[in-house]
Order: sequence, then structure tokens, then C-alpha cells
Amino acid sequence: MRSVITGALIAITSGLMGAALCNNHAFFKSLTDHPASVSNDQSAGFWITPAVKGYGEIHYERSAAFQPTPDLSNKIVFKVGQAGDNTSLPNPALEKVAQVVNFYVAAGVPTNKLRFVVAVNGGATPAMLDNVHYQKIYGTDNPNLKLISALQSQGVKVSICDQAIAWHHYKKNWIAGSVIHTPSALTTITTLQNRGYAFLEM
Repeated sequence: MRSVITGALIAITSGLMGAALCNNHAFFKSLTDHPASVSNDQSAGFWITPAVKGYGEIHYERSAAFQPTPDLSNKIVFKVGQAGDNTSLPNPALEKVAQVVNFYVAAGVPTNKLRFVVAVNGGATPAMLDNVHYQKIYGTDNPNLKLISALQSQGVKVSICDQAIAWHHYKKNWIAGSVIHTPSALTTITTLQNRGYAFLEM
């Protein structure tokens, strides 16, 4: 009888742990974003940043399916609404936007054929601050400014939601001068979707 009870307890515990892991989005995201092991035989040039230099590293395979091509509309609106864990590093969602740009350029789509807009709100709002105000709040230089500039140099439009600025109790002139102000990220996204933009939440 004792062995039956023990077996049942083990089965129940295993099931609960399995269910917890299956429902833990953060756990699986960490597995996909940070592989447990990276091959030691990766040669120089395995990871590249062909367009947004120094940001959004990609490994590109020309033989892979569903490649971007210049003849498509190549219109995307990216929603960036989450803060990163480390205020001294660029926002991870902005890095992923850089990855998408790098993939398109690696596939042969010239940057003048890209119609990319980033709609920032929520927890990502501080990433849009100018350096003076970012330093006052976080005690470090804003690490996002160089990335924003690098994205803009490839034709990417980076916008900030004025509702998010108000919610954070910021003033509009605290935002980096190159960032585009919009009434709201939500209406930016819906307006662009109605104009044929694909939507990616980063």
C-alpha cells in the first residue's frame, strides 16, 4: 500500500511541475532567446549585423524558406512596450527590431524599400528619454540613443506615444529630439495596419 501511495504522490508532483513549466512563458522564452549551448566551431562572420551595425546580431542562411524580397510592400509596424531588465543596456525589444532590419537587408532588400515604424509605449517609454533626463532618473547614460540613431539611419521611424509620456509624468521636451511624437501607440498601430502594414509585437 505504501508503494502505491508513494507512486501516486510522485506522479501528481511530476504532473504539477510539468504543468507549471508548460505555462511558464518566461521559462520557455529564456530557452529560445538564450540557447543552453553555442557551438564552438562558429567561424568569424557567423553572427552579423549587416545594416544596423553593432545591434541585432543574426545568423543568416540564404537557402532558408520564406525570404523577404524587394518586390513585397515590406511595411511593418513594431509595438515596443516592455522595459528591459538592465537600464544600462539597450531595450531588448529595440534590439529585436534591429534584428528584423538586419534580416531584410541580408536577404537583399535595400533599406530604401523598407517601411518600418516603431511604436513605443508602456514600460519602454523611458528608452526614448534624452540623455540628460535618463541620467537624472537612472544614473547612467541612455544606452538606447545610439541604437535609435542606428535604426533611423536605415530609414526606421521611431515614435513615442504621448499618452505614455503623460502617464509617466514626463514632459514632451524630455524625449530625444529625433523621436516622432504620436497621439497614442494604439492609434499609430491601427492607422498603419489600415494602410497595409504588418504588425509585430516585440
